[in-house]
This record gives sequence, structure tokens and C-alpha cells, in this order.
Amino acid sequence: MKDLLKVSGLTMLGASLFASLPAWAQDAATTTTEAATEAAAEAAPAVADVMDKGDVAWMMISTVLVLFMILPGLALFYGGLVRTKNMLSLLMQSTVITALVIVIYVLWGYSMAFGDAPSAYWGGLGKAFLSGVTYESMAATFTAGVVIPEFVFISFQMTFACITAVLIVGAFAERIKFGALLVFIALWVTIVYFPVAHMVWDSDGLIYGWGALDFAGGTVVHINAGIAALVGCILVGKRVGYGKDNMAPHSMTLTMVGASMLWVGWFGFNAGSNLEANGGAGLAMINTFTATAGAVLVWVVLEMMLRGKASMLGAVSGMVTGLVAVTPAAGFAGPVGAIVLGGVASAAAYFFVSSVKHKLNYDDSLDVFGIHGVAGIIGAIGTAVVNDPSMGGIHYGGNAMGAQIWIQIKGVAITIVWCGIASLVLYKIVDMIMGLRVKEDAEREGLDLTSHGERAYNM
Repeated sequence: MKDLLKVSGLTMLGASLFASLPAWAQDAATTTTEAATEAAAEAAPAVADVMDKGDVAWMMISTVLVLFMILPGLALFYGGLVRTKNMLSLLMQSTVITALVIVIYVLWGYSMAFGDAPSAYWGGLGKAFLSGVTYESMAATFTAGVVIPEFVFISFQMTFACITAVLIVGAFAERIKFGALLVFIALWVTIVYFPVAHMVWDSDGLIYGWGALDFAGGTVVHINAGIAALVGCILVGKRVGYGKDNMAPHSMTLTMVGASMLWVGWFGFNAGSNLEANGGAGLAMINTFTATAGAVLVWVVLEMMLRGKASMLGAVSGMVTGLVAVTPAAGFAGPVGAIVLGGVASAAAYFFVSSVKHKLNYDDSLDVFGIHGVAGIIGAIGTAVVNDPSMGGIHYGGNAMGAQIWIQIKGVAITIVWCGIASLVLYKIVDMIMGLRVKEDAEREGLDLTSHGERAYNM
């Protein structure tokens, strides 16, 4: 206390002496002090980047959660929705596509998506084969000066590429050639996924530069997968017996288990996209609860009103729809706004898969476009609405709602056009070289035996 009074007294004495100086002397003293302060600031070493072990641990867990979404989550979800004779084929496609995309991502995918080339459309090949990446290299997060290991960032983003590729196969399930599918996926992630990921998420990217908001992949993952799926199912054609034979899911039990795994894993998908374990991740987490719950309830209520019964298939369809819709908005919306977004997307997706698809008469086997494409588009554009303070959002980016909606629409349009045209060309190339579809006899017997020589069930 005495020391504090002594310092206080000296400060007052100094101020009194300074005030007694003539004006020119005060100006000179002030100028000298400011110059000394600036020199000290310039001489001070730059603040080092900080790596928090809690952030790193959370990102590693999130990465594993996204893998859990694919294997076994999405594989079981899709597998339960097909007929018994094709169950194993969905498991096999999910497994091998995941392995394929992991290898491609390491060889050139990461460089194309997040490389150092100052391009609006791709990252170049400077980091191909992970050139220059070591266990000591770091990747930035949303907070200035806060970093995570680059290998962790690579692994996390790699799982996003994997699940996007696997999502596509549901549209032409039960009739696609296994080899042709792998060739198409290898080409598709290279020509479509990596450039779109760069445009949306890299600081040099075209859509990122517009100020578009996509927290965890509404455009990059769901619209991309939905459009590729729609083009694919139309080109491959309808299943033999479509509209005549019974093609009901063979195991709603497995589908429900897979969907539940998707919901659990989606917390890594959405909250992990914050790249830090803080309040932003907490916001994305609660929105992943609320939007999904709202979507499930809307789908079930619509079924009860329009069909008289609520189905398990409807409940899990609503679940996935809500998860898709909130993905781009997870870190920007408030919890109530997320409920609204999930509910609106669920109603739109229900209408699309129960009515529009049948009127347009195409065979999207597992409603990839009807759920991921439709809900992805609504979620991406709706992000501008729920991000607004009037809807309880955090107002990230600071744009007025109308201006942000237009930016979101442009981002969605670029993704649709890029993916649609490129996917069409790639399907055609693969079809000309090796054919996309299995023979009719093989399709009737089932892909489990004809493509893989095994059965999912030995009865």
C-alpha cells in the first residue's frame, strides 16, 4: 500500500511539473514520448502463434466423428434402405470410396483445395503429396494467432471429401458398376469437389471473396453431392422393375441405426468446423440439436396429416434433412432460428420426395437430391436469414439480410452450374469407356453376388 501511494505521489508530481512547462517544451516532450513508444513497438518481437491442446484434441475427436458418420453410419443408413440382395454392395461402395478419396486427398486433393496458389478457383499443386507439410507446420483457425497442426486440419477436411463422395452413390444404388463408380469418383472429386471447396472455404476463393457464408459445407458437401446424384441417376436410368416391383427398404432397423450414427457424428461435422473448442463450437452444437429436432417433427406431422401414419422412414428422412439444412448455418444461426430453418427444409424435402420426384419420373433410389440437394439449397440461402440479428443470428459478415441472400444465391448458382456441367461430362466419359450400368441379369440377381461374390446375409 505504501509503495502504491509512493508511485501515485510521484505521478502527481510529474504531472504538476509537466503542466508548469511552457507550451513548446510540452510539445517537444510529447513528440519525444510518442517516437519512443513507436520505436519500442517496432522493436518488440511479433506475437507467436498459439496452439491450444484443447483445440487440437477437439479437432482430432471431430475428425473421427466425421469418419464415424461414413463408416458405419452412412453405409448402414444406405444399406438398410436397399433390398437384401444389394446390402453388401452399399457397404462395399462406402468403404472403398472412403479409402480411395483419402489417398487422392493426400496426393493432390489438399493442395488443390487449400494450396498456396493465389487463384480464385483452385489451390495449385504446390502442396501435392503434402509437400512442405510436417508435424510442426500449423494451420490457422478463425481466431487470429490461434493455430492447430496442419496434419489435423488436413485429416478433418479429408473426411469431408470422403463423405461427399459416398453420399452420391445413393442416387443410383442397386444398378451401378463398381469399377465405373470408382473411376467416376476419382475424376469427380478432382474436377468438382476440390475446386468448389477452394472457392468456398479458401481465403483466395471466388465465393469466399464475395462474402458467402458456408459454415460446414452446405454448398461444398450437400449441394455438390445432390446435383451429382441427380445427374447420375438420370443418366444411369431407372432400376429394373421400378414402379412395378416391391423396392421397400429391407431393414428399417439398420437404417435407423445408421441415421442415429449420422446425427451423433454430425456434431463433429458442424461443431468441428469452428476449428476451436469455444463458444462458436457450442453454438454449432446446439443448432445441430435444434434444427434436426424441428425437421423430424415437421416431417412426422406432415405424414400424420397427409398419410394418416407416421413412419420410421419419415422420421429418419426428417432427421437427415434437418442436419443438412443447418450445416451451412450452424455457427451463424441462433437455436430458435435453426429450428425454423430445419422445419422449412423438412417441409420442402417432404414435398419433393413424395410428389415432385414422381411427377418428374426419375429414379433417385435413396432421395439424395430430394434431401441433400433440396435441403442444401434451402439451408445455404436460408443461412442469410437466420444469420440476421432479427432472427437471433450472430450477424457474421455484417451484411444486410437482402444483400447476404443475394450473395448466397450466387454461391449456390455457381456450385450448381459447376457441379452439374462437370458431372454430366464425367459420367459420359466413364460411360463411353467402360459403361456405367451393370447388365440386367446381374441387376436382377443383385449386386452383392454379381459384383462382389458375397452375400450380406447367409440364410
